Amino acid sequence: MEFPYFFHFFGIRIHPHLLFELLAYSIGFQVYVRLRKRQTAAFVPLEQSMWILVGCIFGALFGSKILSWLETPHLYWEHRTQWIFWLQGKTIVGGFIGGWLGVEFVKKLIGVTHSTGDNYVYPLLVGASIGRIGCFLSGMDDDTFGIQTSLPWGVNFGDNMLRHPTQLYEIAFFVLLGLCLWPTLKQAKPNGWLFRVFMAAYFGFRFLVEFIKPRPFTYAGLSAIQIASLLAALYCVWAVRQLGSSQPVPEESLSHG
Repeated sequence: MEFPYFFHFFGIRIHPHLLFELLAYSIGFQVYVRLRKRQTAAFVPLEQSMWILVGCIFGALFGSKILSWLETPHLYWEHRTQWIFWLQGKTIVGGFIGGWLGVEFVKKLIGVTHSTGDNYVYPLLVGASIGRIGCFLSGMDDDTFGIQTSLPWGVNFGDNMLRHPTQLYEIAFFVLLGLCLWPTLKQAKPNGWLFRVFMAAYFGFRFLVEFIKPRPFTYAGLSAIQIASLLAALYCVWAVRQLGSSQPVPEESLSHG
């Protein structure tokens, strides 16, 4: 396979990252809409849901960019006079953290006090998995590949080196996590438990997998993504423990998405 793997539609060549990013957003949103129809607990009116979604989108945008700048500050400083360069690059870890903060900010503004994250877990799992396919097919155009490896499943992304296909590792992680969390949907859990467990697991995974990815700039031996992931994972574990000490909601009132 040649990387990047371009798709052709009606004579138009489309970059895989763009194509699968659009698919991730559209399919992830459709999954959310379907799950919302089955939502019975912590119901949020559609208008408030849309405002929360706006907060999530803009929070994810800013969070993704800020962490990307911190990940490779030397590159952005070298190109400090080229404003277009500052618009490039983003990271899903920053997107998740920023999106979460954006949601909480909007909820404060509109007076929503309960957790609304549980019904976003599977849309995020689906959307992120689809997006990572585009990252994989982008090859060296995307900075999500791993370091060199001698393992038999190493992939040559175009630089004549066999590298860890960390994008595929992440997809496998999302699938496994989704399967592990599925049985808990019918169990009596405190509202917000599912979302926090998902976040704790993902941030923990990202902290570890970054060790087999190029880290051009580190802070005390850790990349910015690792530091953010570690702090976020620790917070999520604490939040899950806090929820564990509360009374679970009745099973019949749970969202079975």
